[in-house]
Amino acid sequence: MLQVLLASFFIFAARVTDVTLGTLRVLLIVRGRKYQAAALGFFEVTIFLGALTMVVRDMDNPIKVVAYALGFATGNILGSVVEERLALGYVTAQIICMRPDASLDSILREEGFGVTVLQGQGREGSRKVLLVTVARKSLATLHTAIETHDPEAFFTVMETRSIYGGVFQSRKGK
Repeated sequence: MLQVLLASFFIFAARVTDVTLGTLRVLLIVRGRKYQAAALGFFEVTIFLGALTMVVRDMDNPIKVVAYALGFATGNILGSVVEERLALGYVTAQIICMRPDASLDSILREEGFGVTVLQGQGREGSRKVLLVTVARKSLATLHTAIETHDPEAFFTVMETRSIYGGVFQSRKGK
């Protein structure tokens, strides 16, 4: 029984690891990092095959099958958490200022963000539309600045696959 439990724990841990790597691999592909994704894919498949082999050899053992399934589910959660913590890549925020006298663009520039201002027309009249591309790690800082200086602003955040040129918070003063 101890051998079955140890094998089940290995299967669970292997599935958590390979699914976590798979989640990160897909995100790297989406962000255009194909060589890093390929390297993760190599380890992902190697671990996957080890876990799968252990389960297929003993398909009549429900503990191993459950460990395999629980590892898959847990790996999805862990992969998402790891990806959020790593905050790879860039995002573009589209901010619609609700105050007619909004100076949010100037404030964000003072805080080092690159801001492009467009003029928008909504149901209630003319509004400033700000476009700000930031490293995902800086999104919380941007969100705080928006909430502080224009708490009624409407904003959306979109994934940005690649960037060329521009002004970024880490480059302030350059």
